[in-house]
Amino acid sequence: MVKDTDDEGEDEWAPFCDKEEWGLAEWLVKSLGQTGTDEFLKLPITQNRTKPSFHNNQLFLQKVDELPHGPAWSCKKVSVKGNRTDENGQSLHEDVELWMHDPVECIKDLIGNPLSKEHMVYAPSRAYQDKAGSQRLIDNMWMADWWWDKQKELPEGATIAPIILASDKTMLSQFQGDKSAWPVYLSISNIAKEKRCQTSARATVLIGYLPATKLDCFTSDAHGVDMVCADLYIRRVYPILAAYVADFPEQCLITCCKENCYPKCLVAANEQGNPLNSLMRDVELTKEILERWRSGQHPVEFDEYGLRAVFKPFWANLPHTDIFMVFTPDLLHQLHKGVFKDHPVKWCLDIVGKDEIVAHFKTIPDYPGLRHFKKGISNIKQWTGTEHKEIRVVIVVQALLDFCYYARLHTHMSKSLDALENALTILYAHKDVLQELAVHEHFNIPKLHQLSHYVQSIELFRAADRFNTELPERLHIGFTKEAYRASNKHDYEEQMVLWLQRQESIFWRTTYLEWVAARAARRTERESEYNSDSDDENKGFDVVPVVSQDIIHVLAKTAPHPQQSVQHLETMHGTIDFLPALKLFLQKHLLHNHIVPGPQDRFNIFRQVIIILPPDPRVSELSKCLRVRATPETLPSSSGRKPCSPKTIRHGTVAVHVAQVHVLFRLPRQFGAYSRPLAYVEWFTPFREPDESSGLHQISRSTRRLRQNSAVIHVDEIICPCHLIPKMGQSVNPTWMSANVYELASEFHLNTFIDLETFCMSTMIT
Repeated sequence: MVKDTDDEGEDEWAPFCDKEEWGLAEWLVKSLGQTGTDEFLKLPITQNRTKPSFHNNQLFLQKVDELPHGPAWSCKKVSVKGNRTDENGQSLHEDVELWMHDPVECIKDLIGNPLSKEHMVYAPSRAYQDKAGSQRLIDNMWMADWWWDKQKELPEGATIAPIILASDKTMLSQFQGDKSAWPVYLSISNIAKEKRCQTSARATVLIGYLPATKLDCFTSDAHGVDMVCADLYIRRVYPILAAYVADFPEQCLITCCKENCYPKCLVAANEQGNPLNSLMRDVELTKEILERWRSGQHPVEFDEYGLRAVFKPFWANLPHTDIFMVFTPDLLHQLHKGVFKDHPVKWCLDIVGKDEIVAHFKTIPDYPGLRHFKKGISNIKQWTGTEHKEIRVVIVVQALLDFCYYARLHTHMSKSLDALENALTILYAHKDVLQELAVHEHFNIPKLHQLSHYVQSIELFRAADRFNTELPERLHIGFTKEAYRASNKHDYEEQMVLWLQRQESIFWRTTYLEWVAARAARRTERESEYNSDSDDENKGFDVVPVVSQDIIHVLAKTAPHPQQSVQHLETMHGTIDFLPALKLFLQKHLLHNHIVPGPQDRFNIFRQVIIILPPDPRVSELSKCLRVRATPETLPSSSGRKPCSPKTIRHGTVAVHVAQVHVLFRLPRQFGAYSRPLAYVEWFTPFREPDESSGLHQISRSTRRLRQNSAVIHVDEIICPCHLIPKMGQSVNPTWMSANVYELASEFHLNTFIDLETFCMSTMIT
């Protein structure tokens, strides 16, 4: 776009008159449909005052179509032969349309986008956590094995563009009709996954709408394609299909196998519940079997391998591609929905019973983002088993939870992959107890067998955290559903691609203008720095701000509850030992203070403190913002109150302890100038050994002289909130509720599964 504009000498706002008319055009495309645009342009105030160079929607769209855009859309007519016949015995045919972009042109756009320059990698690398190289790190695809292996197969100096495909059929009409679309999305693993998964970055693009036909539009050029990359270097790029994101039915469809079989390996249908190292499916052998079946030979392997009669799959001639290895772990459909929701939840309901499960849910304390199912989950029957078998069931569920959370890690190390494998080993070792209890008949479940391939997939491709169908489902909104709504609902495919092309034109022109403005601003800033006076010792050096990697605590500038009495704190916040705790704090930290706090003092109270944690590379590349609240809430009974959630407190350099924060406050001025905010807390005991059955760490209320062990601490000692689950025993105490259980219970488990950060932190608790 830069080259075209410079060569032709066009104005940057062309084909529109000026900046204001461009702003109007951008708003019309993004906000109004064609009818609304036409009505707006025909308004007297628009024609007489605004006076745009286009007077109706048709003229406006002609200007929009003059804007540069990405690869053009093309339509291919495909004739599909069915298994139904007409009255003459001839097979019926149906013509369908395949709308698509040229994938190679899309890859050129992606790898050459200057906006992705800082997020682009062109060669594989290895990273280790320790100097000895014993703890390998696996994050993006260039840190995994697949890229290294493929690089060895190509000429020296070759650049691989690992292609990621994703497809997911979606309905277009919500309440009536059967209109659907089957979009296919493409991205490349040269782009960091954080950038690639931002829908606003357009780093994952739509390459076509499938009917139900093959996809043979990829290049089979074994010599690569010259491409201009984001850093302006020209490289010989080899686009190779590396990963395919699809749910299980689509995986089976793509690999030409039946849904009762597994698309990656040849495990038998009656052995999918066993920890076997099955033979992987072979591309050349599968093509040979399909060709023999097509020629009428009927090989026995066709049924043994569970194949379908698809004789020309799109992947048959793709270079350097093993279609059976490209399917990546799908955390959404395989783990969360396919395994955990469909199986362990049902197991627990069948064993424990509806009433007891409902009682447990009612007792679980509140936590930000935690949803309560206080009316139960489903209708199930009561069951009681022996203690030994119950413990084994807990072990099975615990192992599956561990597997789910380790699989979600953003960055893997050798030890986290070992933990993932160990969790699966424990699951297989104890799963038979569910058959003994008649809870589950068998474990020949394809989605459960998929778990045995997770470690291999992570080592080959990368961490599984963003290799799932959540991204395609988000992309459906802009690339499919909104495009359909902009059509007249008849022959909508052509209208959809034209609408998308116009949206793309506006997006890229807006992005280009923002890029030009930012580049000009940087040039001006550099010139200003060069021309400005400065100390001699600073010349030639960039001034880099120092950013602390420690935890940041943020309080409101003004306390929302000023001048609160001690009686109010004791009554509403439950700070029964506030004054004694404050006296001990003053004696320790304000040695020259001689004022003794008493009932007459008043304190400025804060509702919450915001804690900003530095990024944990195992979880995310972004900082984590958490809120610790200390606001009492009234229960239905007038005398009750809802206590605040426990928090993790930092003591020393490594050890952490749990405390319940009751109030956040500042010292009054009479005690001297003390800037650090304070918190009144009640301590829990240090973490004990994990529970034998659940594996959760155990803690209890800490007491001193038969009273709650309380203290006043600095707010900046608080690390993060945590969630405790009361130890309920054989049955739940009927007086316990989520609002009062922290007050009434004395023994608790640390809920390590409340979020991924807590799960990672729990692995370091000793």
